[in-house]
Amino acid sequence: MAKQRKSAFAYLRTSSATNAGPDKDSDKRQRAAIAAFAKANGYLIEDWFYDAAVSGADPVVDRAGFKVMLDRIAANGVRCIIVESPDRFARDLTVQLTGHDFLKSLGVTLIPASAPDFFIEDTPTAVLVRQVLGAIAQFEKSSLVAKLKAARERSGNLGGRKSYAEARPEVVATAKEMQAQGMSFRKISAALAAQGHLTATGKPYVASAVQSMLR
Repeated sequence: MAKQRKSAFAYLRTSSATNAGPDKDSDKRQRAAIAAFAKANGYLIEDWFYDAAVSGADPVVDRAGFKVMLDRIAANGVRCIIVESPDRFARDLTVQLTGHDFLKSLGVTLIPASAPDFFIEDTPTAVLVRQVLGAIAQFEKSSLVAKLKAARERSGNLGGRKSYAEARPEVVATAKEMQAQGMSFRKISAALAAQGHLTATGKPYVASAVQSMLR
């Protein structure tokens, strides 16, 4: 009995418009490498997604083709993306790691055909970058909370219904971090609930409430 192949999406990217198009080598090379890896490792490419003339330093969630692929991932069971190489996913190391961690948070596996274990192995450089990014995120969150507290003190608490930023600054800060990762209001609501951030009645924040706190 033939072994069932695993479903995957393929992602391609070229930095310059001069390298994009059916008569160019970059597109053909990437497709050939991904197809060969998929065949050798039991993957079935369900669809191909291509960002032409997109810089490798651009955040993945800002790329048109990548966003379409994320929408498809959200709508079906495919949870694997194959790229030709790590630099085809992103040339900038920070974008590589943050993009990979974002996909990992969605339960999506990213595999470069040229180095399948690239995002699995925690090299000293990768660990350092993640630690620095984490420290920056924590600083920004603490700074936001401090600014909101100072604003409340300056206002003298004159009464009236408090905004989310005033009443739950830690929730707003966390929601803003998730928004920066490209998450939708509904996904942010679910993620907040998973972290224990609930309304006063113990229920998850609805999408409209998340939208209000992010204004």
